[in-house]
Amino acid sequence: MSASPATTTATASAIALLDKLIAFDTTSCNSNMPLMQFIQDYLGEHGVSSDLVHDPELPKANLFATIGPDIDGGVMLSGHTDTVPVTGQNWTKDPFQLSLEDGRYYGRGTTDMKGFLACVLAAVPEMVKQPLSQPIHLAFSYDEEIGCVGVRHLIERMQSHPHRPAACVIGEPTSMEVVTAHKGKVALEVTVRGKECHSGMAPAGVNAVNYAARIIHYLENLALDKEQNGPFQDTFSPPFTTVHTGTVNGGTALNIVPNLCQLRFEIRNIAKEDPQQLLQDFEAFLQGLREEMQAKHADCGIETRVLSEYPGLQTPENTDIVALMRRLADSHDTDIKINFGTEGGLFSNMLNITTVVCGPGSMEQGHKPDEFIHGQQLEQCMGFLQRLVGELRS
Repeated sequence: MSASPATTTATASAIALLDKLIAFDTTSCNSNMPLMQFIQDYLGEHGVSSDLVHDPELPKANLFATIGPDIDGGVMLSGHTDTVPVTGQNWTKDPFQLSLEDGRYYGRGTTDMKGFLACVLAAVPEMVKQPLSQPIHLAFSYDEEIGCVGVRHLIERMQSHPHRPAACVIGEPTSMEVVTAHKGKVALEVTVRGKECHSGMAPAGVNAVNYAARIIHYLENLALDKEQNGPFQDTFSPPFTTVHTGTVNGGTALNIVPNLCQLRFEIRNIAKEDPQQLLQDFEAFLQGLREEMQAKHADCGIETRVLSEYPGLQTPENTDIVALMRRLADSHDTDIKINFGTEGGLFSNMLNITTVVCGPGSMEQGHKPDEFIHGQQLEQCMGFLQRLVGELRS
């Protein structure tokens, strides 16, 4: 599609690439291989070789490329290629065809986060144009939206590489403000197995839904305790650990005491609180329920399964890298907070890379029908990348 008349050449290139990226339906349930092949071909046309780190079982892959010298240091530009589903959302536009209206570019992933990927790819010709004194690395992952799954395979590969980036920019949407912290997350599924019987003989059974309700009540009280008593940390929004029950499924009919109920919940923890301690306390509570249930029927029980987890990010503000990124992004709001997670904590914790989050768009538009990104945000991102390239030139 054509860009807005006021758009610079570099941003017009990003928009043209965004048009192509949006056309790939990379919902997390789908393969991202056609998109990765497109990116590999594009990089190859500019003389940049890249490696794919494949999922061991699924037709999905991460991509890693280095532009510049093969040495320690430099900056890694990182983003995920998968998107959330459009199923069940009331879109008024084709989610997989980029469209422009009132300076806004609409399509699934425009904000989260193919807009950033398009800008990075549009900056590649400038990256290869002149020699770099420090490398620029590209790290594009899969299945971030379902728990930062794919990037772990990429990190395993990077752990054995002799050279490591000094800094990482996660291009999630922050309206191009530099963010240094976000909460960690752990999500669990709890399965309660009771004893089925006719509802007229309810005392003879073990009601799985009732026990699930007690679990939900425990989680609700935990959430309230964190909100009222902390611990608190102003780095995050809200400034305390949150606990949230998202789904409950149980029972077969009104006249049957249910023998099965499943619920899913998540903990989003501030940096100063260890979620594993919260889970240990939760497990102790569950064990009490198990013993109570099994005193009635031995085959009853409660099982838990971790659905996803990732660490939080907390990069010290007083580092040279953070100062550099703020200068390059023209970002001066040190109080900005994000309430979503990224792959940043994994890069920081597992590879010891100083990591910030900074990308075009706002999560206010992410994951919603008629998702969009302002053209001005793409313009700002291109400016940031151009200044970064200039900083790393010989």
